[in-house]
Amino acid sequence: MLKNTFTRGHRRALTKRHKIAVAGVATLGAAAVALSAVPGNAETTTSEAAVSSAPVKYSSEQLKGLKGDVSEQLAAKSLQSQAAAAKAKADAKAKAVAAAKKKAAAAAAAKKKAAAKKAEKARKAKAASRSAQRAKLKAAVRKSYANNLDGWIKESLDIMKSKGIPGSYNGLYRNIMRESSGNPNAINNWDINAINGIPSKGLLQVIPPTFQAYHVAGTSWNIYDPVANITAAANYAAHRYGSMDNVNSAY
Repeated sequence: MLKNTFTRGHRRALTKRHKIAVAGVATLGAAAVALSAVPGNAETTTSEAAVSSAPVKYSSEQLKGLKGDVSEQLAAKSLQSQAAAAKAKADAKAKAVAAAKKKAAAAAAAKKKAAAKKAEKARKAKAASRSAQRAKLKAAVRKSYANNLDGWIKESLDIMKSKGIPGSYNGLYRNIMRESSGNPNAINNWDINAINGIPSKGLLQVIPPTFQAYHVAGTSWNIYDPVANITAAANYAAHRYGSMDNVNSAY
């Protein structure tokens, strides 16, 4: 019987050609054994029949080696399949992570763009507001008034309107004409106020304490200034009588 020629360290998978070669060797070995057992005078046909009818057999070592080779091949294929599946899974995960990052980056970019657009809109609105305010102030500065009773009353009315002080042109004019006849430098040196040392002065004959108490910001502190005098008197009348329009005598 042939000894096993395969070793553990150098075992290779048997191909079909190898298997045929092994079968041939086994057959020849069996034929040799048969010839040695038959007498010398035996007929050749008998030996040939024995050889041809002898079954091909493998040793247990050969079968064990073949089984091991098949197992190793199957194991190798299984590992390859597992590696391929793991790689596919990893690739899919990497693609999902990349897609999520791309989506997050797009969302962040959109949010940043929206915030920038909102900030730009607010900036433009603020700039427009400042521009409108500057235009309004310029218009106010450009507005001029005549240096006479009509101009003084009109300028006072604009200041009163901006400060929320009630009064009309007619109400102011009527009281000015009664108190000073339109003379901004008029002064009363004979009434009780004059006796007390605080004579009435200006277009609407305002005493100094009243002028100081009801002075309107933005006007002169000179009691003889026509606009300052009218505006302070109108402010005082608004607090005491509701409006200069309600005053028809000394107040």
